[in-house]
Amino acid sequence: MDVVLSVSLQKKLPGFDLDVTWEAGAEIVVLFGPSGAGKSLTFQMLAGLTKADQGLVRLGGQVLFDAASGIHLPPQQREVGYLFQHYALFPHMSAEDNILFAHAHPGSPEARVAVQSLLQQFHLEGVSRLMPKALSGGQRQRVALARALMRNPRWLLLDEPLSAVDLSVRRRIRAELKQLQRTLAIPMVLITHDLGEALSLADFLVIYDHGRVLQTGSPEAVLRHPKNPVIAEWVGDVGLAGERLFSF
Repeated sequence: MDVVLSVSLQKKLPGFDLDVTWEAGAEIVVLFGPSGAGKSLTFQMLAGLTKADQGLVRLGGQVLFDAASGIHLPPQQREVGYLFQHYALFPHMSAEDNILFAHAHPGSPEARVAVQSLLQQFHLEGVSRLMPKALSGGQRQRVALARALMRNPRWLLLDEPLSAVDLSVRRRIRAELKQLQRTLAIPMVLITHDLGEALSLADFLVIYDHGRVLQTGSPEAVLRHPKNPVIAEWVGDVGLAGERLFSF
């Protein structure tokens, strides 16, 4: 694996201590763990919304955060596309205007060309003038993804990207996310507390629990060789539910 994203973060909060280290390439990286494991806090620090106490975040050759050197780039300088859990679309704006809003110069000809390209890429041409409340869950997600891509980010952070869509459309959206990552060839980091979802989406899995990383590796490696009794129990639950996604 060619390392593109290096993460080492430490943060002390009342009643919670986060200390995680992992590295990933230009692939789909899934942070999996139960609620309260530290996944969302990690996302906030990766995006620059929260400052870690100690650690280092490097994307390619650029240092985004280095506590020892006093480097803490603000979110707008991290060239990151962020997809919020419930998409955070502006309810008073159409799908097209929501996407345009993310452009540095939304009224420019360049922005108009870019938004039309994204509408076509995400099959949103027919709903471009609709307000978010008139869109399906899958359409709202695609609008949010298009908005996240409007500034040509170098990486993407997706917070529980499938939690707000119906079970019936999740499989299709998983395939769309995989295809999007292959097309962009950039790190796409997402979080989930659903192990089946994590296994189906991840190229590289990072398992969190109580503010620590229990194991990293491919989904296949984690399923074959869980390194922790807690992980073994989670994997066993997946198998008993008939959701095992790989055959060996």
